Amino acid sequence: MPSFRVLGHAFRAWRRNLRWRKHEPETPYLADLLSGAPVCLHVGASDGRHSYVMTQVAPKATIYAIEPSAFSFEVLKLTVAWHGIGSQVTPVHAAVGDKAGEMLLVTPRKITGRMGRAYAFVADEAPVGEVRPDLQDTGMELQKTPVTTIDAFCAERGIGKVDFIRMDIEGAELMALKGAAHILDRDRPHVLLEIHPKMLAARFGGTAEQVIELFTRRGYRMFALNGDRLEERFDVVTDKPWKDYFFIHPARAARLPDGVFKARMAA
Repeated sequence: MPSFRVLGHAFRAWRRNLRWRKHEPETPYLADLLSGAPVCLHVGASDGRHSYVMTQVAPKATIYAIEPSAFSFEVLKLTVAWHGIGSQVTPVHAAVGDKAGEMLLVTPRKITGRMGRAYAFVADEAPVGEVRPDLQDTGMELQKTPVTTIDAFCAERGIGKVDFIRMDIEGAELMALKGAAHILDRDRPHVLLEIHPKMLAARFGGTAEQVIELFTRRGYRMFALNGDRLEERFDVVTDKPWKDYFFIHPARAARLPDGVFKARMAA
């Protein structure tokens, strides 16, 4: 029987989905990326909000929702069940990195005393001092979590093609993308990626520029919202601790649904 806390979080996520509330501003643009029966990876799935949206804009999609937090994984499973989308969404309890194994999931405790589950990140060992450079905290909770790579995960599951990746993993994006090199080269999936420049530098020894270069050397183009307008970008926004970016490969532009991305890629 799930705990009351799990039930409460799942109910809140389920209700927000039904009311289309608390979704990130990039969410409506998924309809301009997904059609037919795409295979999607939702990496850092949390309570499954993006997974739910994928099922609404692409009712024949197959979605693997990958979440490292044991607590959030229980919430995710309930949310998927309550929405009746279990035939499309497969919850997977794991983190994603550049090699398989085990790491620590570090969850900051906010100054309110509540756990900052949306700010959890993986690490080889517990951080010393401040937990994150972009958040006030009063400590942390540590949990061991299994780690896979996107390439290994797809090979083990016999996934022949990945169409779309949504990734929000609090600074581990460069590490995870290195573990997805084969899928990126083979399938050229559309990617919606939240980039965390401060966390990349402070906890993972990387930079946002390295993340962008990983895509651009493969020929991808990069887009982001500026207010309510989708614009092509060539660098990251530096005055925010994190921001979402779309990466689209020209080789797949002709097969995009009619919409803003197809129009931008033709420009």
